Amino acid sequence: MKTATRILIAIAIAAALAAGYYYWSQRNNASVLPPEATQSETPASAEQTEQTPETPAWEIQHPIEATPAEEPLPAVRDSDSLIAPPLASLVGNDLWRNLFYPDEIIRRIVTTVDNLPRREASTKLWPVQPAGTWMETTGSDDKLVISPTNTKRYAQYMTLVQNVSVEKTVSVYRKFYPLFQQAYVDLGYPDAYFNDRLVVAIDNLLATPEHLEAPRLLQDKVIYQFADPDLEKRSAGQKIMLRIGVENAQIVKLKLRELRTAITRQPVAAH
Repeated sequence: MKTATRILIAIAIAAALAAGYYYWSQRNNASVLPPEATQSETPASAEQTEQTPETPAWEIQHPIEATPAEEPLPAVRDSDSLIAPPLASLVGNDLWRNLFYPDEIIRRIVTTVDNLPRREASTKLWPVQPAGTWMETTGSDDKLVISPTNTKRYAQYMTLVQNVSVEKTVSVYRKFYPLFQQAYVDLGYPDAYFNDRLVVAIDNLLATPEHLEAPRLLQDKVIYQFADPDLEKRSAGQKIMLRIGVENAQIVKLKLRELRTAITRQPVAAH
């Protein structure tokens, strides 16, 4: 397979993760960053990727081969009507209507990918609808943990991640890549490359530890935190991976490894 990414898998992964983060943040009454707040931040790719004096932070690390457009692409703000039909066809019309936001599609995807490696991630521009129920917990006091039944809340998203046609998604991403790149520039990164940021986000998610037992939680009124300080200080994306459960996280990681290989031409070792 040529240098091309499986964008719908990325969307589906974002869907699975978004559902967990949305209700965690709502339950915690956590503050969310306004969209403009992310524009002033230094790209996390510069922090996550080791650079040498001979390798400027803005040098493209993982170039994507975009498909030549038969007609000029519209502006990002006008692209929903163009990209929605092929995406809806790939996931199925019912899932598209039930799970995804139909507006600002590309901007939502780009913003989500950019935010996952950060400590805080705004829920305002997730590409998908929330799961519809609160996160389930069990136990109390020093035995409070996420309930094993909580993983069932993500069943539709996991099915989507597993079953989406990879072959049909390749041409979609390549065709629309210039718009993803422009949306990333508009986000405040004129010298950065969106595909490189996607690799940073993937690597960060793959580095999430897998605990055999559910991590213990602390609760102050309605606010939940991980009791382990190491887990609590991790990125928003890694915290989401911890909340969706080990089995779901393994499904996501499998797809992430395939995705990383496709967009970098480099296989990634299993963790």
